[in-house]
Amino acid sequence: MALQWMILTYVVAAEAALAFLLTLPAPKLLKNQFVSLVSLILQPALFIVPFAGFQLLDIYWKNEHRLSCTSEICTAAERDRYEKSIYKAQRNVILCASACLLYWCLIRICKYYKDIQKLEEVEKRYKEE
Repeated sequence: MALQWMILTYVVAAEAALAFLLTLPAPKLLKNQFVSLVSLILQPALFIVPFAGFQLLDIYWKNEHRLSCTSEICTAAERDRYEKSIYKAQRNVILCASACLLYWCLIRICKYYKDIQKLEEVEKRYKEE
């Protein structure tokens, strides 16, 4: 189970790094090449959305079937373990949501750059006429 969360963490870190690099100012030629490379990577990277969705379903199922420690006979160690599992679940929900949100942001950033490039080409054609 920890391997899945480690993979998701690395994917979120990579998505954040790509989003940061895409938003940095760079020469036009370099930016166009980088945007086209990221666009090619985004197609096969779509697996992250259903993967994160499955992880969210797993968190939900475990939350519904978790033994609660609310009675007075629970020891301090049991109560700490219960609270720790709740905090881990909350962290993992944020991780899944950020994976999907960052993927969407990367798609939108690439689309905006491509739209700007097309508009610049149209403007260039109108200026030539």
